[in-house]
Parts: sequence; C-alpha cells; structure tokens
Amino acid sequence: MKKFLATICAATLLLTGCGGEETAEQAPEESATRVKAIKVLTTSAPLTLSYSGQVVDRDEMKVQSKVSGSIVEKYVKGGQDVIEGQMLFKIDDRQYQSAVLQAEGNLAKSKTALAKERIELQRDEELWQANAISEQTLVNQRIAVKAQESEVATNEAILQKAKDDLADTIVYAPMSGRLGIDDVPVGTFATAGNTALATIGLVDPVYVQFAVSEQEYLRLSRQEEDPNAHFRISLTLADGSIYPYKGEFAEYDRTLGKETGTLTIRTIFSNPNGLLVPGMYARVEIDGLKIPNAMLVPERALQQLLGESLVIVAQSDNKSAVRKVTLGEKIGSYYIVKSGLKADDWVIVEGLTFLRDGMPLEVTQVTEKDMGFSFTPSEKIFDAEKNAIK
Repeated sequence: MKKFLATICAATLLLTGCGGEETAEQAPEESATRVKAIKVLTTSAPLTLSYSGQVVDRDEMKVQSKVSGSIVEKYVKGGQDVIEGQMLFKIDDRQYQSAVLQAEGNLAKSKTALAKERIELQRDEELWQANAISEQTLVNQRIAVKAQESEVATNEAILQKAKDDLADTIVYAPMSGRLGIDDVPVGTFATAGNTALATIGLVDPVYVQFAVSEQEYLRLSRQEEDPNAHFRISLTLADGSIYPYKGEFAEYDRTLGKETGTLTIRTIFSNPNGLLVPGMYARVEIDGLKIPNAMLVPERALQQLLGESLVIVAQSDNKSAVRKVTLGEKIGSYYIVKSGLKADDWVIVEGLTFLRDGMPLEVTQVTEKDMGFSFTPSEKIFDAEKNAIK
C-alpha cells in the first residue's frame, strides 16, 4: 500500500504537489523560483529523414551457356571486373567441330547433286525444243532442280547452326561489371540455357534502397515537385564514416507493401572505387525538406510523466502552468509540437527541478543563441533528471 501511495504522489507532483492537508491560509508563502524561459519558436523548420538502407546491384545477370557440354577452361576468377564481350569460359567443342565437318560434307554433296540436276534440266530444255521429249519430262526435271535447291538451302542452314554452336562454346561476358564468387569450376557440365556459370552485376553506380511510410512518401513526393526544393541524400556507413558521394532518387516501387504498409525507394550513388558492395547496410539521410509554420520547443523543456509529454509554461502573472503537449518530429535541439501550446507561450528550459503547477516564478527570458539551441543534432546528452547537459 505504501508503494502504491508513493506512485500516486509521484504522478501528481507536477500538477498539484504532494503534502498534508493545510489550507491556503495555513500554508506558508512560497518564494519565487528562478527559471529561464524561451519563447515557442514558430518557423519553417528544416527536416532530415533517416532510414536504414541496403546496397543492391543496379543490374545483375546470370551467365548461361547457349550449348551444353563440360567446362574445359576458365579465363577469369570470381570477384573479377570484366567488360562486355570478354571471354569467360570454354566448353568442350569436339562434338561441335564434328558437327561442322559433317554439315560441310552434306552441303558439298547436295551442291554437287544440284549441279547435276541443273545440267540435266539444260539438256531437257534443248530436247524439248527439238520435240525429242515430252513436256511432262521437262516439268519433272524442273521439279527435281527445285527440290535439290531446297536440299542445299537446308544444308546451308544446318552448317550455319553448327558453326554458331561451335562459336558458342566460348562464353563471353554479356555486360560489363563484377563477377560474383559463385562461378563454376572447370569440369562442370553446363546445360544450355539452364546452368548458371557465373553472376555479373554492375558496381558503379549502385542502388541503395530503403522503405518509407505512406505519410513520408507523400511528403517527399510533394516537396520533390517544389522547384525550390533541393534534396541532399547522404550515406553513413557501418563504421560511422560518411560516404563521400551524394545520391539521387532513382526508382519508386509501384505499390505499398501489403503487410508493412511501406513503399520501397531506390537512390543511386556513384561507386568509382567499388567501396559500396551489394548487401551492405548504411544509414540514408535526406536533407532539404521543410515543414512550414512549425511550432517548436527545445527538447530541454520536455518532461515525461506516465507516458505523456509535458512542458511548464511561464504565464503572464509569473506563475507556472503545466501543459500536456503532442509531439512530432525531432529536429536538432527541438521537437515539433502538434498541440498543447500557443505561439506566444514561454516555456521553461532551466530550473525545472521540483517545479510544479501554480508556483511563483522569477523569470529570465533567454534566446536560442543564449542556450546554444540549433537545428543541428548535438552529440551532447541531455539529462532530464538533473536538468543539465552532460
């Protein structure tokens, strides 16, 4: 029971105080508490959005062979940079060489037969002119020539196919990029159009993708349409270093995720030294957004009580008043206040310890410059319990 009463006392300390049942006539007069107060700031506030992003390939392609056979040579190593048209693998070509020789022989034979049929046709043309043979005999010979011409065309196509297959025993890089280390070893049997011999992906530039909420997507889209908006997209790597190149918006997914309700966005970054590797995680920060007519209070003025955010206001009668506020985004030393304050309110930023509702105050008005507040995040940690900067 004592523990419960202590909890109730702490929860009501800011609003009413905690003590005996003295009447107003019996209570001693309180001395004014010295505090510093700052006026609520109303301005067009800069906003930085931060997301967990992942580096992904801008393009990736599986290298496959056009013919089947065993890999007998490799001209590259996994992880190597290659250019389009560079030789990668060689497939055993003995059967394809034999197929070319056979096709060449069949073509030569069909051409010889065609030449013979054409000689026969010429002789029959002369005999028909001399009425030495019937017209049907001449027609039959013409048909024989046409059939042999078709045979030659077919064999020419078979030879061309055999030559193409032989050429395809050398596997070339279909694009420039970097090979993965998943390339197959010599001796692997490759099935045409099925076996992945290697993976190639572009490494410069690369995509960094991340997910945004529906509200953030709308905010980005609207400000992107503003000709005066200038986004700056930067990366912070896993070791805390800042990536030297800035990014640009590249692609938006066409639908929100059904389960997450978020939209995937891709930004594109130059990667001339190959420092960004697909699969790497980095923090994406987008600067250049503005929140017009934002009402802001310093983080230092805020207190938390039973899950609610409170500030203490210095009223015109120099007495304190506790206000419950609804907060928005954090911007440097400030939080956006969505409700609970007016633009002409003065909030207390120093002297908050043991301060509660209705106490007399000796107010010193200060400015953002006096307190060192800014829109840039500080590396210092504010301790609300001691009301001081560590």
